[in-house]
Amino acid sequence: MTVTQDTAPDLDVLFPIVNIESDEPPLESSLHLEQMLLLIKCLNWWWQDLIKFNNYFIAGNMSIYYSPQQIKTKDFRGPDFFLVLDTENRPRDSWVVWQEGGKYPNLIIELLYPSTATDDRTVKKQIYQDIFRTPEYFWFDPKTSEFAGFILLGGTYQPIEPNPQSLLWSQQLDLYLGVHEGKLRYFTAECQLIMTPEEYGIQAKEDAKQEKQRAERLAAKLRELNIDPDSL
Repeated sequence: MTVTQDTAPDLDVLFPIVNIESDEPPLESSLHLEQMLLLIKCLNWWWQDLIKFNNYFIAGNMSIYYSPQQIKTKDFRGPDFFLVLDTENRPRDSWVVWQEGGKYPNLIIELLYPSTATDDRTVKKQIYQDIFRTPEYFWFDPKTSEFAGFILLGGTYQPIEPNPQSLLWSQQLDLYLGVHEGKLRYFTAECQLIMTPEEYGIQAKEDAKQEKQRAERLAAKLRELNIDPDSL
């Protein structure tokens, strides 16, 4: 079953077209910053071919403005990580819903802090469910590894059931999310960890090293048989 967003309300209202900068406070710890950047980097790496088609936007610690009144009251802060599908992939100072065709995020991940965890589990969850109509919402605590995910069904968030490997499937990503060595990571449909660009580089070097060693062992065996490996 594919979950889609409802049309944003009041799209016939003429809202101002202005450049609105994000008004998010700094992340509370280096762990949270590393986790946010890891999520962004890995997904961009995995989806690098999709960038050519310019059809998604990822951001971290950025304000989402959905009402001019909300700009004035500043009573809501934006997600630590969010993904919007079927949109232009370009730099933005913030996500302004009425300037983006009424689009809200397809997926949101909040990183739990001691000072905001209660709001993330209650107030923000309610906003993402009732106002944003965001199809999937996850939260993760980089310090304790607490992890949960929800899918919007019938207008209400329902918990996503983990698979036997304790991974949670995301329809919006077409990937699993799960905790690996204390970090929230992406996994393929076959439950294989999606590596970072750096990890791919290390793996490639290790593979090349092993291939060289195999070739050297084969050459040594051929020489024992008085066969010149270079003649083959």
